[in-house]
Amino acid sequence: MDLIKNGRLLCDLRKSKGMTQKQIADKLNICAKTVSKWETGHGFPDVSTVSALADILGVSSDTILSGSLIQNKEEIGNMKKIKFYVCPHCGAIMQGTGEFNVTCCGKQLEALNAAQADKEHAVNVSETENDYYITFNHEMTKEHYISFISYVTFDRTLTLKLYPEQDSSARFPRMYGGKLYYYCNKHGLFEYALKKPSHAL
Repeated sequence: MDLIKNGRLLCDLRKSKGMTQKQIADKLNICAKTVSKWETGHGFPDVSTVSALADILGVSSDTILSGSLIQNKEEIGNMKKIKFYVCPHCGAIMQGTGEFNVTCCGKQLEALNAAQADKEHAVNVSETENDYYITFNHEMTKEHYISFISYVTFDRTLTLKLYPEQDSSARFPRMYGGKLYYYCNKHGLFEYALKKPSHAL
């Protein structure tokens, strides 16, 4: 077992839940220093604790034991299948991971196909503090603009609505890698894979 690898995963999972080491410790009835030791690779939870920790972090015990989310395809499969829908009449945004019919303004909508960004729709991503700061060089006129941006990770999605003639930027908390999806009202949906965050303790 690679304790450093496991520790980094535990740290990323905790941060993705927006929890502190003390909050994790309180739920497990242990001290925060113990959680810190796990995350820095100087220890690992015992067998009786792994299951409870997995429940808190929203993953399986196997994920914690393996130290990798990639191996746990069952957990990340649903969010990998996320679909976005935009009503061409009212501009409503919908998303989901299952198989279903989406209707808006009396018409059935088709799921959008995400394309890799071209030069016109390039996204700029920088890390500031514990966040991703995202900007676009895209115009934001009433006729041509970015309508929304979503940050999708293995267990959640955060979506920000953007408006014409306003700033085309977004700020999201850094989580365990993931993808950005953003929608141009003229050219459709684009995707951008984020790198895993640096492991600051």
